Amino acid sequence: MLTDKQVQFLREELATAKNPLFFYDGDGDGLASFLLLYKINREGKGISLTSSGNIDGLLKRKVDELDPDKIFVLDVPSISQDFIDYSKRPIFWIDHHQPQERKKVHYFNPRIKEPDAYIPTSRMAWQVSERDEDLWIATIGCLADYHLPDFIDKFIELYPKYLSKKVDLSSIIFKQPVGKLVRLFFFLQKGPSSEVRKSIKVLSRINSPDEIFEQESNSGKFLYKRFENLNGMYEELLSEAKKCVTRSKLLLFNYSENKWSFTTNLANELIGLYPKKMVIIARRKSGEVKCSLRGDKVQFVLEKSLVSINGRGGGHLNACGAVIKEEDWQQFLKNFKREMK
Repeated sequence: MLTDKQVQFLREELATAKNPLFFYDGDGDGLASFLLLYKINREGKGISLTSSGNIDGLLKRKVDELDPDKIFVLDVPSISQDFIDYSKRPIFWIDHHQPQERKKVHYFNPRIKEPDAYIPTSRMAWQVSERDEDLWIATIGCLADYHLPDFIDKFIELYPKYLSKKVDLSSIIFKQPVGKLVRLFFFLQKGPSSEVRKSIKVLSRINSPDEIFEQESNSGKFLYKRFENLNGMYEELLSEAKKCVTRSKLLLFNYSENKWSFTTNLANELIGLYPKKMVIIARRKSGEVKCSLRGDKVQFVLEKSLVSINGRGGGHLNACGAVIKEEDWQQFLKNFKREMK
C-alpha cells in the first residue's frame, strides 16, 4: 500500500498537472487504475499498452506527439532507462510486479519493502482517488487482478444487485453478476483501436455500473452492445476450453489465430473453476505461441521450462504470460510437463 505521504504527493502532482500522459497496462487492473486517477481532474490522455507489458523506445513518439508535462505509468512491469532519459519529464510509476531499479523516476511498488505483497495497482490508485462514485471502478480493478479488496463490504452495500454477500473470490468473479463487470473491463480493450479509444472515453463518463447493465443512458447502451458481442465470442471459446479438461494435472487449450484474443480471461476463469490444475491457454499468431499460464507457483515452472527455449515469459507467482517461437513450442511443452512433476 502507499503511505500517507506518498498519497499526498501523488495527489499534489496530479492536481498541478496541466497535460498528463497516462500509460497503463491493457488489462482490468490497468484500466481501472487509469480511470481512477484520470477522473480526479479529467486532464490529459491515456495510452493502453495491449501489445506489450513494457514501455520501450516505440512509445517515445507518443511523448513527442502529446507533449505532456507529466507522465504516469500504471501497472506496467518495466520501463527502459532509455525511455526515462529521453522523456525529460517527471515520471510517476505505480506498479506491483517484480521491483525494478531505475534512475530519475518516482517509483511506487509495495514489493520493495514487502517482497511477497500482492497489492493491485488499482488498490493504490484508489488510495489517491477515494471518490465515492468511483468505488465500483476500484473494486472491479482489484477483482480483475484476482484480489479481494478490503472495501468489498462497501461495494456490496452500494451495489447489492451485482454482489449480495461476501463469498470466496472465485465465486465472486465467476459465478456472481459482478463477474460481468470484470469481463467488461477486459473486453472493451479488444478490437480496432478506434473502437477501443471510443469505448474507454465513454467508460470514463459512466458514473454507475447500472448505466451499462441496465442500459440507463445512451453511453451505457453503447458499451453494453459492445460487451454483449465480445462476450458471445468469449463464451464459445470457454465452452471449447472446458472440453479439454481431463484427469491430467495440465489443462491445455490451443486455439489458432483469431480476430480476438481471450487468453488471459480464459486462463483466469479456468483456474478459478479448476484450482488444482496447471492451466495453459495458447494462441498461435505470426509464428509465435502466446500463452497465459495459471497454477500454484507456475512462475517457477515457467522459468525452468524456458531454459534453452526461444521464448520469453514471466509475471506473478501463480499467474504468468509467455511468448514462444512456434518451432520451439513442443519442446517447451515437454519441459513444462517435466517441471510440473
